[in-house]
Amino acid sequence: MKRPSVWIISLLLCLPLTVAGEARELARATFAGGCFWCMEPPYDRLDGVVETISGFSGGHVANPSYEAVVRGGTGHLEVVQVIYDPAVVSYEALLYVYWRNIDPFQAEGQFCDWGPMYRSAIFVHDEEQRRLARVSLEQVKARNLSDRPIATRILDFEAFYPAEEYHQGYYRKNPIRYRYYRWNCGRDQRLEDLWGPEAGGSPG
Repeated sequence: MKRPSVWIISLLLCLPLTVAGEARELARATFAGGCFWCMEPPYDRLDGVVETISGFSGGHVANPSYEAVVRGGTGHLEVVQVIYDPAVVSYEALLYVYWRNIDPFQAEGQFCDWGPMYRSAIFVHDEEQRRLARVSLEQVKARNLSDRPIATRILDFEAFYPAEEYHQGYYRKNPIRYRYYRWNCGRDQRLEDLWGPEAGGSPG
């Protein structure tokens, strides 16, 4: 199947969400946390999140394929774009979940996935997101979780390109393969080492 086009996603974001007769505008947040398969589930569990979309941001190639990104040279990072209702869930809550699903001290990638396409980053869509991202970064620094510096970057959002359809909701389509990959990658073990009972994130 073809990937959904950027203009279709942009159109959906412009449409109001109707809740109990009240129209609300949706917002979006974009996070790079290594394998995008693993970044969808924690956000899909949040009330107020309408959709998560796996894709690519931060590079210089338009509409890249997954194969092109993982080969390197496109400059893109694997990301998850979160479409949410800010009247139900705040951007601060999304940031809380983000940090507790990554290793912010790993500069070369995330967990077992190595390479620039797997580096962690927060792509900010406006000045308020930038301010809140910086506040959250300082909060993580204050935790003194490691002697290493935080490698997660805060970057300007420029464009988002959805990954191929088979990547979307991979953890639902292929639950056994997904669980094996996640376990084999050591993701949950490392998150628990870093964050303890907060691992995985639950702002409420």
